[in-house]
Amino acid sequence: MTPLSSAGSAANRPLVIALFVASCLLSVVSWYTTEQGMALYLSPWFAVLASLGIQISLVMVAWLIGFSKAKRGLLIAVYAITALVSIAFSYVSLYTWFSERERPAIVQRGLYDRLSAVATQTDELLQAAIGEGKRHVLALQEMTEAEKAHGYISRAQDSDPYLATVREAVAKEAQSLGAGYKEGSGLGPRYTAFDRYQKLTRESLAQIEQARGAMAAFRSNTKPNESSDKQLKSFREAYDQIPWAEVEKTTHSGKLVRPELPSFADNVDKTASQQEDLMVAFTELTTNPGGRHIFSLALAAFIDIVVFLLAYSSGPYFFGAPEQRWCEAGATLDSLQSPLFVRGFLNKLRPGRQGMPRVDFEGLTGGEQQLCMMLVAKGLAAVLEESGKSYYLLDSATHESLLDTMAGGNFTLKATPRSNPA
Repeated sequence: MTPLSSAGSAANRPLVIALFVASCLLSVVSWYTTEQGMALYLSPWFAVLASLGIQISLVMVAWLIGFSKAKRGLLIAVYAITALVSIAFSYVSLYTWFSERERPAIVQRGLYDRLSAVATQTDELLQAAIGEGKRHVLALQEMTEAEKAHGYISRAQDSDPYLATVREAVAKEAQSLGAGYKEGSGLGPRYTAFDRYQKLTRESLAQIEQARGAMAAFRSNTKPNESSDKQLKSFREAYDQIPWAEVEKTTHSGKLVRPELPSFADNVDKTASQQEDLMVAFTELTTNPGGRHIFSLALAAFIDIVVFLLAYSSGPYFFGAPEQRWCEAGATLDSLQSPLFVRGFLNKLRPGRQGMPRVDFEGLTGGEQQLCMMLVAKGLAAVLEESGKSYYLLDSATHESLLDTMAGGNFTLKATPRSNPA
């Protein structure tokens, strides 16, 4: 016999009450997490009522499993289905709760890393363009001075595509003016054209250097813990200043492949708006489980499992141990109160061999006979034949349970009035 089966014991009563209180407290926790999970998808009142019904069902079914033998398989199936629903929504609630505190930092840090990588690629392109631009400015400066001193610079060939384009443009511009402008040294139209292209190249170089400075300012001022929209806004402000046409023309390396920018939709924390999708949470759990997923699911399951164990253990206390119910049934057959019935039955017990309590068949009332038969059927007593007499030999735990019933103070003894003899 388990200690909780003799629930009437005064020693066990505080323990069982404590278990009952603990099961109620954990039930409140389980109800709250289930309600919060349902509230993500259902209306608030519907979530409150549905979660309250689920939690009451969990506790009551666990109590029924603890003391009822009838349809126990059905009760276990009902509890399993109800607990599965409770654990699912509790898991989503806990997962979202943890995500609201952990995921924003992860999302922001991931976006910061991606933006830093894009900024590095962009800086490399701008640095290459600045190097080429400075070389072009020096070359055009030399061409301008040479055109002034010697002339005929536009006729020469150049291996650099940018400079070759400038020479060709200067030559065409001079030809369009007609034969009146002869080629040679001095401040002619060709010198003026070379000087103008030199200034344009300087301006283009200044724009590229300014864009690179803005990108460097972004990298130095942006922090990993800033919100996604603020990071993207700061990056866009620097990125939009880049004169990509000038960069492509200056580097003259063909079609320029710009770094791909991360989108806001892929770098926003969905849990911040309480729109975490149930299937997404379980998909992440099965495909890429992390510590947050496993901990949330384990905690949700742990709460309902502990609620079941506590309710299962403490439930019989409130409905009475089996021995107590058998005594009450025997007392009803003898038209007595349970304490009087148990006291009368204990007074008939006598020590047998090895001190085991036994009671003689003779002198047993109908209720006492039924109690002894039930104890024999349950293996808590045995029939003993000795010296031609029959006895019921009681198990020591059963004897202890009956004594605990009397010592527990669960019943108030009332004297049975006796009629005066005529």
